Amino acid sequence: MLCCVSFDLLNLIMASTSAAATFPFCSLQFHSLSSNPQFFVAKIPNYQISFSSSRRTSNYNKRVYAKAVSTDPQIALTEDNQNTPSSTSSKLVLVVGASGGVGQLVVASLLQRNIKSRLILRDLEKAKALFGEQDEERFQVFRGDTRKQGDLDPSIFEGVTHVICCTGTTAFPSRRWDDDNTPESVDWVGVKNLVSALPSSVKRVVLVSSIGVTKCNELPWSIMNLFGVLKYKKMGEDFLQSSGFPFTIIRPGRLTDGPYTSYDLNTLLKATAGQRRAVLIGQGDKLVGEASRIVVAEACIQALDLEVTENQIYEVNSVVGEGPGNDAQKWHELFETARPR
Repeated sequence: MLCCVSFDLLNLIMASTSAAATFPFCSLQFHSLSSNPQFFVAKIPNYQISFSSSRRTSNYNKRVYAKAVSTDPQIALTEDNQNTPSSTSSKLVLVVGASGGVGQLVVASLLQRNIKSRLILRDLEKAKALFGEQDEERFQVFRGDTRKQGDLDPSIFEGVTHVICCTGTTAFPSRRWDDDNTPESVDWVGVKNLVSALPSSVKRVVLVSSIGVTKCNELPWSIMNLFGVLKYKKMGEDFLQSSGFPFTIIRPGRLTDGPYTSYDLNTLLKATAGQRRAVLIGQGDKLVGEASRIVVAEACIQALDLEVTENQIYEVNSVVGEGPGNDAQKWHELFETARPR
């Protein structure tokens, strides 16, 4: 049946969802339709980062120094940037899915803000390849797999104040489904296990989902949902909403800019959203379009602190124009305007 679907319709589908689907029957990866990212170099201070293993199987005691990232190339990144909180931040943000396209950018944004971060990754060697060998002063990586409830050791969550979950897989069967990395395991079981393991002291959980999750039975979403990706993302959303934790759910459109998963950290931290810096935010699963991964990562960071985003679901798109960058007041206005009057 899939072979009869026209490429025009498939392009429409991929323009309307954040899932980076691979279609094996035509050997095309539709995330390649996005434009090439633009880069800029900013002179900025260095920040020390580190990681450790909850299983104590690795001993990382060296350091790497990383530069910070801005979602707006017009904003100079300096020690005096008024939008960059001081190094005395009391947050400890747990990032799940940090090796993915959005997750790496979330990490970069946290580094810019001097916010203590902790990652859960299945493969510590992958973390070392991305972030280098480090100590535990500011930045920690714990071995863990959200798909396996018994793998989430309580020590991973000690001291965590906020959580950003940006895990995901392809909507259609691909090599990324190997080792049971399916939408059901990642978007439903993984999210359920993560939320169930969190301590009651967590102040906010931000979950990255997708537009179209409420329209699984409507075209073109029903085609995207043939293997359940939208259904399972919605199940993950519902579980978080019923958990009692303060939450914010971000539903991006089709993801553009990146993914930067094959880049080293220094290259990643120079990425910008090019000309698509303006942000559209809606509610009610009505937006259709694209969203820069850089904009999505910034939305997640901003949602950690803005009271207006508590227990809210937002769709996020990015379009050509000047955007909010990392200005908290501008993001507050965007989120506030999206809410029904």
